[in-house]
Amino acid sequence: MIVNKLIATCLGIGYLQKGAGTVAALFCCLLWWALRIDQTSWVEQTTHILVLFFAGVWVSARVEKIWGHDSNRIVIDEWLGMSVALFLLPFSWMNYLLAFILFRFFDIAKPLFIRNAEAAPAGWGVMLDDLLAGIYSAVILHLLIKYFSF
Repeated sequence: MIVNKLIATCLGIGYLQKGAGTVAALFCCLLWWALRIDQTSWVEQTTHILVLFFAGVWVSARVEKIWGHDSNRIVIDEWLGMSVALFLLPFSWMNYLLAFILFRFFDIAKPLFIRNAEAAPAGWGVMLDDLLAGIYSAVILHLLIKYFSF
């Protein structure tokens, strides 16, 4: 169970009293920058996201039995959503800042069926809403880059 908690909290970030989701998303951005994940192939990025998603579903389902449904301590979902927002995004501080802002907006406001995704059972609901928030963010960012040379 300790390993599940470490994964679900992204090595303890989820234990922060306030803003754990925001901190997890920020650390995700910093890790993508530090490891230059933007320079990896779409296959590697997709694999990263799929592993995060299924690991997140698995550990979330287990820790929810202790902490309750979609506990604030579970932040692997923010890590997933932020990774999706950064998917195939060329690095620039502006791109990463916009990805962060858009993802946090969609994650917190939960428009466009995102809130409905939370109703999925067990760990699926925890992960699906952030997956959708990341997808919406990525689509907007890629459209901005394509049509506005952003």
